Amino acid sequence: MPSTRGSVPDPGAPGGADQRLRRGARAPAPHPHAPDDRGRPHRIAIVGGGPGGLYTAALLKRLAPDREVTVYERNAPDDTFGFGVVLSDETLGGIEHADPAVHEALKAHFVRWDDIDIVHRGIRHTSGGHRFAALGRRRLLGILHDRCRDLGVDLRFRTEAPPPDRLARTHDLVVAADGVHSAVREAHRDVFRPHVTSHRCRYIWLAADFAFDAFRFEIAETEHGVMQLHGYPYSRPSPDQQPSTRPRGPQHEAASTVIVEMREEVWRAAGFDALDETESTARCAKIFADALGGRPLRSNNSAWTTFRTVVNARWSHGNVVLLGDAAHTAHFSIGSGTKLAVEDALALAACLEERPTLREALGAYEEERRPVVASTQRAARASLEWFEDLGRYVGQPPRRFAFNLLTRSRRVTHGNLRLRDAGFTDSVEREFGCPPGTPPMFTPLRLRGLTLRNRVVVSAMDMYSADDGVPGDFHLVHLGARALGGAALVMTEMVCVSAEGRITPGCTGLYTGRQGGAWRRITDFVHDSAPGTAIGVQLGHSGRKGSTRLMWEGMDEPLPDGNWPLVAPSPLPYRPGSQTPRELTRAQLTDVRQQFRAAAERAAHAGFDLLELHCAHGYLLSGFLSPLTNHRTDAYGGSLERRLRFPLEVFDAVREVWPAERPMTVRVSATDWAEGGTSGEDAVRIARAFAAHGADAIDVSTGQVVAEERPEFGRSYQTPYADRIRHEAGVPVIAVGAISSWDDVNSLILAGRADLCALGRPHLYDPQWTLHAAAEQGYDGPGAPWPAPYRAGSRPPRTGRTDAPRPRLTLYGPRQDV
Repeated sequence: MPSTRGSVPDPGAPGGADQRLRRGARAPAPHPHAPDDRGRPHRIAIVGGGPGGLYTAALLKRLAPDREVTVYERNAPDDTFGFGVVLSDETLGGIEHADPAVHEALKAHFVRWDDIDIVHRGIRHTSGGHRFAALGRRRLLGILHDRCRDLGVDLRFRTEAPPPDRLARTHDLVVAADGVHSAVREAHRDVFRPHVTSHRCRYIWLAADFAFDAFRFEIAETEHGVMQLHGYPYSRPSPDQQPSTRPRGPQHEAASTVIVEMREEVWRAAGFDALDETESTARCAKIFADALGGRPLRSNNSAWTTFRTVVNARWSHGNVVLLGDAAHTAHFSIGSGTKLAVEDALALAACLEERPTLREALGAYEEERRPVVASTQRAARASLEWFEDLGRYVGQPPRRFAFNLLTRSRRVTHGNLRLRDAGFTDSVEREFGCPPGTPPMFTPLRLRGLTLRNRVVVSAMDMYSADDGVPGDFHLVHLGARALGGAALVMTEMVCVSAEGRITPGCTGLYTGRQGGAWRRITDFVHDSAPGTAIGVQLGHSGRKGSTRLMWEGMDEPLPDGNWPLVAPSPLPYRPGSQTPRELTRAQLTDVRQQFRAAAERAAHAGFDLLELHCAHGYLLSGFLSPLTNHRTDAYGGSLERRLRFPLEVFDAVREVWPAERPMTVRVSATDWAEGGTSGEDAVRIARAFAAHGADAIDVSTGQVVAEERPEFGRSYQTPYADRIRHEAGVPVIAVGAISSWDDVNSLILAGRADLCALGRPHLYDPQWTLHAAAEQGYDGPGAPWPAPYRAGSRPPRTGRTDAPRPRLTLYGPRQDV
């Protein structure tokens, strides 16, 4: 789906590249063929005549008319391999500020609309308020060609650019805007270090000779598998033309872009690999005949291809800089390719004006653009993967499916959609079962005999503040405060099943009666002072990650003295300098299993409502599950089924003594973020195995299994793994990982990606996070009751007035200059 208003940082905000260009002072005329006296480039070569390259040329020439700017484009002026281009309000605002002439020309040709239609199983759901603007790619290029010619840019079509090294010697600046297969980038591959990822779907760009009245997503469930259509208008007939008599010129022609996409295996099963362009086009029109009203599709050198995500370690080398798809790509389903290229052009031009040297300018350009691009690529990756796994969601209720599609990139949220189209959002909530006026996060969930009043969990967070494993006053206040804060379930930190199973000397335990009694004090407080709040215990064993310092003294660093011996599935230290554990013998496996069983019995007597078995983050049970940490050759190592054997034995031993009416969950690391480690497919199999043994939910985390991991951090970055497990393993899931807002929680729950959301750091920042989330949404109901002593604080405190009276009268008269 194209980017929508509010989904990315606004380049039109004060300080944005477009504003800086607008107010930038003109430089003095430079010497021919040399940088000016501020080091700004005079002779510039741009390789690639797409929108990014052309707009860069126009901006640079407009800012310094004496510059020599040459664009090399290997194709003819009218050659284009796409049909329509969608631009967001933010990008248009940037163009308007930086070059009003281009903006005015674009305005005359834009098609604008607000709605998104999602058609699935014959039912169409419409969501409004999204504000799109599109025009034909050929028209966009024509506008930019005209602007470049007006400014004196040297446009060289049907011309291969000279070799990059020669360009770099003969020009002050070389801009590589030559696309995803950039020859300039490849010439300096060792410096730019590109990483190109090919994905699992095939797609083809086509067009229809009519205008959709909305952005349309249509799903086709065929005998070969699921296929999808993405369609949007980019040209409408002139107002004075009737559809039946309108001329065929592009300025009068109604037209829409149509992209057909499907998984590679579906594409092959359907026989598209054996069809030529004409046959493929006709076949697509037949499959999506309803969406097209029986009308044909047309192609333009259209070919089935696989999307490639491009990421570069560096964007510049000497006087050569990457721009647009040469530097980065973002999947077409969020419509950001042209948008990113145009915004790159704005930022590059602004940085060249502002910085005294080329080196500083190119560094500033990359520093400014890289975070924005990385954020967009994360959203695009989420959207791309959603469509790759579309078959996972087709069985959802219709409105929930539509909501899931709209929020797939995590940029559009429940709150966004409520602002844009409250009626649509209300209908999704009704289908989900939200009582009137109840946000999704405040609906109850039942696990065995435990009913959770809302969907918020205070995540397990190690406090490292115990004495000999005994929780003290700190734990009472810490957990008690969060229990009073409105969350449905408050989890303890990892509570260790033996002294040798502690991570640090400050970790809590449940291996003595004294510890059990201290925990009872805490659970009694929660049940008495925060009725309706459940408290859960997380049981675990540190394995090879034990005998380390307190987190704030050096996370994962061995103790300077007083170390205790470590055990693990295999004798592998966590990282260089860590203690090497002993490989567990069969007899020791029996002892550890009994330690978990005894700790579970104490947990039951201590009054915990839920028990979670910690099989994540590289601790002992997690160490058995990962092939990176389990190198055993006996019955507990090798295949995944064998690696699962001991964790399942422990689970069974705990479940046997844990009260039948109380739920058990299991925390897993769904990926190791390292080559050869646990995969998403493995995680689904692990979840299924625990569910088959009686797990009521899976708490889906990732990583921390091996020190050399490379996580892909970002907002809600772990939730796709929970989503996959929920749909493929058919078990309730708890999502974790950079979920920071109540809007995120509502979105995840309503889309069906999670059943519960666990938040850690937000609850450290604000123990009353859940109650405040209710107040901010205007919710006052059973899902978030305020404790009686706190009820007076259920509304924000009053503050002094900050608004001023508005002027009532404005007098207009002749302006007097003084």
